[in-house]
Amino acid sequence: MRLIVTGTGTGVGKTVVTAALAACAAGEVAVVKPVQTGVRPGEDGDLAEISRLSGIHDLHEFARYPDPLSPERAAARSGLPALALDDAVQRILALDRELVLIEGAGGLLVRYADDGWTIADLAGKLGAPAVVVSPATLGTLNATALTLEAMANRGIELAGLIIGSWPAVPGLAERCNVADLETVAGVALSGALPEGLPRMRDFADRARASLAPRFGGTFERLVPHAVSYCDRCGKPGVHEACVAARALEPPRYCARCRRRMVVQVTPGGWTARCVEHGELSGDM
Repeated sequence: MRLIVTGTGTGVGKTVVTAALAACAAGEVAVVKPVQTGVRPGEDGDLAEISRLSGIHDLHEFARYPDPLSPERAAARSGLPALALDDAVQRILALDRELVLIEGAGGLLVRYADDGWTIADLAGKLGAPAVVVSPATLGTLNATALTLEAMANRGIELAGLIIGSWPAVPGLAERCNVADLETVAGVALSGALPEGLPRMRDFADRARASLAPRFGGTFERLVPHAVSYCDRCGKPGVHEACVAARALEPPRYCARCRRRMVVQVTPGGWTARCVEHGELSGDM
């Protein structure tokens, strides 16, 4: 099977999603980056990051150009030949693997050469479905709708819609966009990768939890209103500074109800707040 990984634009999480798909796949997996831009010869590109995260080493890059531009413009500025569509197709078809993941550059209609071919044209030539990676932030609905419309007009099958980076503390726009993205796509989300996933040591386990069963994961649906709060400062999320400080200070309890109080250290002292009986302050 050949699977295109595209997105609504640059920086939406295509590389991390590609790595997650590779990590969760069964059988032989190859990963293709037809064109890498913004990276000089000998430097690590997207494929190196995919390999680091997924453990996959069957990697194929067909062309690279140093300027961080579209493939067409980067090739023109470098003086190097642009990658031809037929060349990319033949080299991908020659890969006899159970799964070949092809990560595009930028969005669906970014040009790769002066004849105007795009990752959409590559998908059409290969007869490959495409995963679309979208952000959860404000503005994603229009960009996602345009991408899906362009795919539908070209007869490209939607294999899944995945949020490339789901924040630890989603705001109003992110929470509302979950349902709205599914409405725009006409399908349920196929996954949502947690923000900061590339820095997590248990990448493969987190990837499985973040992708739908059709991609080897256990993801079923996103619960956008589930927000955790720090038991030290009372703010949403988990904070490294609070975790470190918590280990150095004794717990404080409300004298009236004996519940553990939320403690916040300030430059001049500390405040401890009971959810029922209010605040107590003191010196360090």
